[in-house]
Amino acid sequence: MVMSNQKEKDENSKRRTLVGIAWNCAAELKLLLSALLFLCTLATLLQFLPSRFFISPSDIRRCLTTPTTASLPPPSQQMSTDEMSDDGVLKRAFNPYGSAAYNFIFMSAYRGGADTFAVIGLSSKPLHIYGKPSYECQWVPRHNSTANATVTTIGQKILPDWGYGRVYTVVVVNCTFRSPAGADGKGGKLILHADSDIIVALDETAEEFTDFTAQVESVPAYDYVYCGSPLYGKLSPARVREWVAYHVRLLGKKSHFVMHDAGGVHEGVREVLRPWMEKGFVSLQDVREQESFDGYYHNQFLIVNDCLHRYRFRAKWIFFFDVDEFIFVPKKSTINSLMNSLSGFTQFTIEQMPMSSTLCHEQDGPLPLAFRKWGFEKLVYRDVKRGVRRDRKYAVQPRNVFATGVHMSQNTLGRTTYKTEGRIRYFHYHGTIANRREPCNQFLNQSQITLDGIPYVMDTTMREVAAAVKRFELKTIGPVLQRTRQ
Repeated sequence: MVMSNQKEKDENSKRRTLVGIAWNCAAELKLLLSALLFLCTLATLLQFLPSRFFISPSDIRRCLTTPTTASLPPPSQQMSTDEMSDDGVLKRAFNPYGSAAYNFIFMSAYRGGADTFAVIGLSSKPLHIYGKPSYECQWVPRHNSTANATVTTIGQKILPDWGYGRVYTVVVVNCTFRSPAGADGKGGKLILHADSDIIVALDETAEEFTDFTAQVESVPAYDYVYCGSPLYGKLSPARVREWVAYHVRLLGKKSHFVMHDAGGVHEGVREVLRPWMEKGFVSLQDVREQESFDGYYHNQFLIVNDCLHRYRFRAKWIFFFDVDEFIFVPKKSTINSLMNSLSGFTQFTIEQMPMSSTLCHEQDGPLPLAFRKWGFEKLVYRDVKRGVRRDRKYAVQPRNVFATGVHMSQNTLGRTTYKTEGRIRYFHYHGTIANRREPCNQFLNQSQITLDGIPYVMDTTMREVAAAVKRFELKTIGPVLQRTRQ
């Protein structure tokens, strides 16, 4: 009993000793905790500051050296460039800058006027959500002088993919200087400072500046340009054949179709495109390298924005839709008369006519006979379910557009109209472009039917123009595609 009391006394003595030490060191403990809290707060805030606010050893050396004439800063890395293959396919290059999730993946840059440029690329989506990346544009003339000095401006970023980006989001950087850049006509370089990364976005020669000036001042080479989304998967050569022939006939001799191969242009599809490429109606770009960067839908927004700026001064109108969609203008007008009536608008949208991708009419069956018909010729049942929001596609006058989307642009100058019902529409055969088998699964004899809760009506609008399209193809490129398989 005595020993137990002694132990309790010893423990109480130890507690009093510890309390006494803590009490005597209270000021020091408060100071230590305050210092730790300050350091943690500072470390958290520094993550959200652009890297150009930090002082590096190179910055200190720059301050200590005597300034001389403006010189070109060294690029962050050696840049790969676009290459044209022997068979006329343009292989596009993508240049990443940064580490882990790249700060910026440069694709292209284009001059947009005497004092403005556009730089198109990808950037880390979390960086734009949780941070504030900055962009600075610099024009370095080829021959620096007092009258033609280096100029800089803050780059205005546009994020045109509406938040759809995945690991990477699309960035269009608008570089507009206060005075003309390269007005002496001797060329120069556009440098993009993407935080700490230095990118030579454009190296313009005197000849290229002269060509651009002539292009701006002249009538566009094309009335209509089609900017296609990336083609991927196992595409049907037969469906691609029908789509190209139909739209070349619709849009006419001064039209051009830009196709982007993201892995879907296999040899069968290439054979279908080749005669149209030789005629100058189609150009093909290899963009498979962009698959290395996880963006929305094979980086669809990136590709269409590059196409917009690439053809901005070469086309009166640019169309954006897919290769399972067919634009239709009623017989009472032509594509030219329609577009002239819409010339007061920068942008107009196009109403969708959703078609069944499996239902055909009884007169086209059975299957051995169905093979002779083209896809849009025999798929004649239209979905008429009410209360469903249908996606629209669109066309723009590109000189008044700074960036673009998939279903419309939100970065335009001028008016947009949605009131085009009955004047222009597009028939959508969803999924048929990736189906390499006969599309007709059912042959019906009704003009109206409901299947799986979806009402359909027979619509022969596209069927009625099929014969004229076939004659046009034969006349324009000959019989070279007559034996195209599914």
